[in-house]
Amino acid sequence: MTVPVETQPERTTLSWQRTGLGLLAVAGLVGHRAVHLGRPALLVLAGVAALAGLGVLGGLAPARYRQVQRRVAGDRAVAAPWAARAVTATVVLTALATAVAVLIPG
Repeated sequence: MTVPVETQPERTTLSWQRTGLGLLAVAGLVGHRAVHLGRPALLVLAGVAALAGLGVLGGLAPARYRQVQRRVAGDRAVAAPWAARAVTATVVLTALATAVAVLIPG
């Protein structure tokens, strides 16, 4: 089955939005734990994760959408390894920091 070309930018945007929302969800969970345990350092971690999620949602997702639209219209490749690496690193670092935060005895 052939997927219409018009859906490529929208699908890419939705995947970036899901990533940003996932980061915000993790930030909320870590923030809740920070308040529950009274640990300000965890609250800072939650803030950093929230800023990363907002950066993906407000910055990278719209920029990537416009870039994919231009590339599809110009019949060029849409891959952006730099963006994938940047978001992967952000998600992995957030996950590692969150794992450490969850493993701290309360």
